Formats: sequence, structure tokens, C-alpha cells
Amino acid sequence: MVSEHSEHYAHSDASDGDSAALALKILVAGGFGVGKTTLVGAVSEIKPLRTEEMLSEAGQLVDDTGGVDRKVTTTVAMDFGRITIRSGLSLYLFGTPGQDRFWFLWDELAQGALGAVVLADTRRLEDCFPAVDFFEHRHIPFVVAVNCFTGARTYGAHDVSRALDLDRGTPVVLCDARDRDSGKEVLIRLVEYAGRMHTARLLNSVS
Repeated sequence: MVSEHSEHYAHSDASDGDSAALALKILVAGGFGVGKTTLVGAVSEIKPLRTEEMLSEAGQLVDDTGGVDRKVTTTVAMDFGRITIRSGLSLYLFGTPGQDRFWFLWDELAQGALGAVVLADTRRLEDCFPAVDFFEHRHIPFVVAVNCFTGARTYGAHDVSRALDLDRGTPVVLCDARDRDSGKEVLIRLVEYAGRMHTARLLNSVS
């Protein structure tokens, strides 16, 4: 599953006869206030690194807080966490900032990523269009994870896929970003999907 996007962030570490350990870099992206920091914090087995700052009056002039009026902090660089999926396989999670003014960080964070989770809120589905475009244009495999907020109307995966005009086969899953098991299932789906995509590209390159 190692490709041009992941080779710099996958490594093996064998000791005392244990099988080689593989660490993969995953991005968690999406619009402002969609739950990226929450997801990383919920699944991380280490204390997550967060770069949150209080929202200021100056920031309100450039940040669209519609639909997230109760949000008081924002990620200004990245979130970082780690989760072990199974023995020998760990994921390093990098949560991206959601505001447009921090988009210059995305290219740097995307270096070496195996794939990405694009979190979506059906109340503000258009907010994840930039993230979808970002990963599609860079050919980085991603899944769309619909964060099921309390009180939000529920849509099926097929409806969300059509609304976002996703490429055929791009997975759409429903999740609760606050729940560790739910978040872990999203990450497993991503790793499986990214593995299939990278294998297909490798076979196409040698055929």
C-alpha cells in the first residue's frame, strides 16, 4: 500500500523477533467546525496534539461561522494523534485546519499521506467541496465520513455521494466523530480503500 504519497511516512521497525511494524499517515479534513479535532481526539491512543486558539472578533470578519455559532475555538495548524488498528499497523492522524486562510498548510500536511478522511455535515454539505476537490486533484484516496450531528436530517450514503458528485467507488460512511469505535471503523474503511487504489495503480503502471 506504499506509493508516491505514502513511502516517506511508512516505516518498519522489527525488534526481538516481532513482525515488522507499519505506520501510515492519514489526513482528517473537512470544513470549519465539522468535527475534525473531535474525531482525532476520540480515536487517538495518545494524548492528541492540538493547535487550537480562541475565535476572535478579527477572525469573525474572514471565517464563516454559519451553522457553528457555538464554536469558540479553531485549529490554526493541525491536530495530531495515533491509533493502532491491529498488531503491526498504526496510523498517524493529522487533522487539517478548516478555514480558507489556513489552506496553505494543506499541501505540506498532504506530503506522504496514504489517504484522507473528509468529514461532512449534511447541514453544510457544501463546506466539504474544497477538501473533496483537493484530494481528487492530487489523486489521494479518501473516504467521506458523514458526521451525524444531533438534530440534523439523516441522508443515505448514496444521496451524499450524488450531492458531492463523487467519483464512482469513493466510499461514503456514516459516523459519530465523538465515538472511538465509530471513528476506528471509518479509518479501517479508508485503509482498505486506499490499499485497493494503490494496488490498482501499481498494476496499471506495470501492465
